[in-house]
Amino acid sequence: MSTPHHSSDHHGDHPAPETDHTYHPDHASHEHHADADTHGQAMPHDHPHSAMDEDHHVHGHGEHAGHSTAMFRDRFWWSLILSIPVVIFSPMVAQLLGYHLPAFPGSTWIPPVLGTIIFVYGGTPFLKGGWKELKSRQPGMMLLIAMAITVAFVASWITTLGLGGFELDFWWELALLVTIMLLGHWLEMSALGAASSALDALAALLPDEAEKVIDDGTTRTVAISELVVDDVVLVRAGARVPADGTIVDGAAEFDEAMITGESRPVFRDTGDKVVAGTVATDNTVRIRVEATGGDTALAGIQRMVADAQESSSRAQALADRAAALLFWFALISALITAVVWTIIGSPDDAVVRTVTVLVIACPHALGLAIPLVIAISSERAAKSGVLIKDRMALERMRTIDVVLFDKTGTLTEGAHAVTGVAAAVGVTEGELLALAAAAEADSEHPVARAIVAAAAAHPEASRRHIRATGFSAASGRGVRATVDGAEILVGGPNMLREFNLTTPAELTDTTSTWTGRGAGVLHIVRDGQIIGAVAVEDKIRPESRAAVKALQDRGVKVAMITGDAQQVAHAVGQDLGIDEVFAEVLPQDKDAKVTQLQDRGLSVAMVGDGVNDAPALTRAEVGIAIGAGTDVAMESAGVVLASDDPRAVLSMIELSQASYRKMIQNLIWASGYNILAVPLAAGVLAPIGFVLSPAVGAILMSASTIVVALNAQLLRRIDLDPAHLAPTESKEGHTTPTPASTAVH
Repeated sequence: MSTPHHSSDHHGDHPAPETDHTYHPDHASHEHHADADTHGQAMPHDHPHSAMDEDHHVHGHGEHAGHSTAMFRDRFWWSLILSIPVVIFSPMVAQLLGYHLPAFPGSTWIPPVLGTIIFVYGGTPFLKGGWKELKSRQPGMMLLIAMAITVAFVASWITTLGLGGFELDFWWELALLVTIMLLGHWLEMSALGAASSALDALAALLPDEAEKVIDDGTTRTVAISELVVDDVVLVRAGARVPADGTIVDGAAEFDEAMITGESRPVFRDTGDKVVAGTVATDNTVRIRVEATGGDTALAGIQRMVADAQESSSRAQALADRAAALLFWFALISALITAVVWTIIGSPDDAVVRTVTVLVIACPHALGLAIPLVIAISSERAAKSGVLIKDRMALERMRTIDVVLFDKTGTLTEGAHAVTGVAAAVGVTEGELLALAAAAEADSEHPVARAIVAAAAAHPEASRRHIRATGFSAASGRGVRATVDGAEILVGGPNMLREFNLTTPAELTDTTSTWTGRGAGVLHIVRDGQIIGAVAVEDKIRPESRAAVKALQDRGVKVAMITGDAQQVAHAVGQDLGIDEVFAEVLPQDKDAKVTQLQDRGLSVAMVGDGVNDAPALTRAEVGIAIGAGTDVAMESAGVVLASDDPRAVLSMIELSQASYRKMIQNLIWASGYNILAVPLAAGVLAPIGFVLSPAVGAILMSASTIVVALNAQLLRRIDLDPAHLAPTESKEGHTTPTPASTAVH
């Protein structure tokens, strides 16, 4: 028997996972989806900590631009303190509560002086916001507030100065109105700031310093801003990784929960990629830096979270239109109120009613209804490992009719695994695996690593400490080595044909079954005799079956698309219970299959991770890149799932439905409140003795705002844990295989 030529590609005859994306070693195992190469999106350089500051513009409207939470908080407390004496020294309040006003020189000037301070200091944000809306010809909430407090301020000074004989002492109403408005905006900004805290939390994951390994092998502590590509850093047990890179020495369990949402540590060995911000939990490793600063995966995630919070949506546009319509409704109602009350001979009531209409009609709650729901939804999603790049994707997810999964790396692990072992008479499974693993030990091919891993996990094979010599490989045929004095060959059909070998009868039934479902079959030959065979396949993710069933239980169809041969694809589809399978699909034709589903009137969510999935991700109503995928896939998708768990699609649907419910509830409450309250403020019930003062109107308006805010906060209670939404069946030691790909995916 001639010695095959040595080649690194000796397993060309072996099965390989689908290759619809440009192959590189990382795709042999989809455990590294959060690496730097998958996140080419940079935050503003140089350090992700700069992604957000206190004045980050998290509100969808211009009224809060440049206004921080602390500013509204401080102005509220000072206005509240100043409002107390204004209310106490108000003649109207004293009359209502039945007490005598304290009298001393200058006491009558307390309300106008302090009221003016409140108007100028507390009302400035609203006056500026109203002026901006007026200049931009986009009237809205701030203009209404500014109009209300300005009218109250002018009317009160007219009364204080005794001009015209009007009794329009609105100082206490003005003080309460400004104070309550400041409270409402403080609550809003606090909530939105909290919703944006995901950015701060992500930025805080990066350490400030790193231990750089210098030429003599020692380490020197440097700021992470000083790290450059190809530097080597030492990460000790319990420390955070300072930059994206590859482990060049050592192995450790890494806590990646902050990136993927997965609570269990993930083992990373030499050659594996790691992500900035993750924690080496048990061992010290050396890492070669491949991305720093704004180019890291963490910075890319920050950017996606920020973009999601600032992106527009159909629901937000609806709220903006409603606010604009409400402005004109309020303005026209106020003019009618003023005219009617003046005509019937009550100019004082005309002013009072007009002011009250302007107060009641302020659509603050309406403006808060949608932005707060979206902000909290984005935060909840990010903490669950669902990164929303486009809010429209979140809104559309609740209407999806079918989820189209790419197979390899999505429903399957995208990595080879030994899923069957058949030994000839006189040979045990453990002996067979031990011999095959010894022969393959010096190979770096994914199939060889799968065999070695299977032997290490086998009780008998793992106890057989045997080594091979004379290793050589032949492209497309297999490997050859000497083990315990015997010549061992491991290879597929090409090897059998080359050496005229025939599979023993006791193995043919088993190997035929494997071949029938599309598995790759490798034979083990000892001194010219076949002593057994193994099946090598791409394993279905344990979570895939649960994901498919949970989607179908919700009335959502599940389809799968792959470049695999028909028998391979249909075996997987049948195993998972998938509704429709598209097999032997060329990469460039994937988006055509999405169009085909859409032509049937179905709304499609496409889930994929490869470069060649990008057109389909863009074509679908919702494009979802799973496991962080590739740069192109992430750019094309509206949603990125940080983990590899396909059940995270259920988290998207659950969040979409819950946030939509809250949006509708808030819109109904905010709009309905204003529509019902304006006629009361105008005085339609005045003939029966019911009048609504501006102060009471302000209190009711703020109550509406608080109700909307609290309702949105209920989103924090929903459970987005994929393990709870689609629990997997517990089958100890059971691993369900899926046939390996034999065609371009």
